[in-house]
Amino acid sequence: MTTLLHIDSSARSGRSGSDPYGSHTRRLSQRFVERWLEQDPETKIIYRDVGMQPPAPVTGSWIHAAFTPPAKREPWMHEVLAESDALIDELLQADVIVAGVPMYNFGPPAQFKAYIDNIVRVGRTFGFDRGRPGDPYWPLLADAGKKLVILSSRGDHGYGEGERIAAINHVEPSLRTAFGYMGIRESFGAAIEYDEFGDERLAQSIARAEADVDGLVLRLAPQREAAAA
Repeated sequence: MTTLLHIDSSARSGRSGSDPYGSHTRRLSQRFVERWLEQDPETKIIYRDVGMQPPAPVTGSWIHAAFTPPAKREPWMHEVLAESDALIDELLQADVIVAGVPMYNFGPPAQFKAYIDNIVRVGRTFGFDRGRPGDPYWPLLADAGKKLVILSSRGDHGYGEGERIAAINHVEPSLRTAFGYMGIRESFGAAIEYDEFGDERLAQSIARAEADVDGLVLRLAPQREAAAA
């Protein structure tokens, strides 16, 4: 059975198209999950809303605990790492991670950055050995076959690869870097643009992004068997 980890990170609680001032990324991520279940109804869905319930930011105590070998951790260290452990456990279960991540000031929301900081963790998602020849760091999820789907939105336009302001898009590139560091290197995506314009260009961009989402599902989801004649 496939397990899909559905993450939303928008500060907006609703979805565009159905709620006033709703989130475009919540709209896309929900569409992705709904279309996926049409193809594979047996999929297990794990939902995490870091936009409404942000993970605690990393602290000095967190770093101390994370870099202490598990056998030597004191009780307070396990408490400090409990949320991180829960987030990583969800990630480890998932075959597909679909993340709704809007662009805030050229990068992901702080809520999602806090999520990344909690899951990129020594001993759980990447290894570290200062005495290891060559690179002392290595990914621990490289052979897990996980796929990442990034569903984004931005106010301006031209942030796509090779387009006019791609160089200042730090959403997809930063996510691919972080997840790739853990070994999740197969990524896909779709994005809505022109949000700040609010005209026909926005409507067309939404339609394109929704079509891209539908195409990704058909590409990635196990296909339902045709009904017997």
